[in-house]
Amino acid sequence: MAHRVFSMPVAEVYPHYVTKVERKGRTEAEVREAVCWLTGFDDATLQHHLDDRTSFEDFFAAATLHPHASLITGCVCGVKVQEVEDPLMRRIRYLDKLIDEIAQGRPMTRVLRPA
Repeated sequence: MAHRVFSMPVAEVYPHYVTKVERKGRTEAEVREAVCWLTGFDDATLQHHLDDRTSFEDFFAAATLHPHASLITGCVCGVKVQEVEDPLMRRIRYLDKLIDEIAQGRPMTRVLRPA
């Protein structure tokens, strides 16, 4: 089943991520760091995807998911991330969870799941 969010441009959601963390005293730089950690993109590649309005589906197809991404667990919108069956939706939920943790004030050293 294809979810509507799959075809949505990442650039439409990204400003909401930034707003969410900035309301809690965190920074866009931390959002970018988390996105780059999860996807394997550098800052320039992330900006390219945002400028090109890449869909979530194409964004994660181009990404090399971090080897420790599977350590991201917990609930996002009442759904346990680790129980999401669709691989693309799980990746989107991983990103949502990282943003939630930044907004909750969790230290970046813990958000980025060290080994």
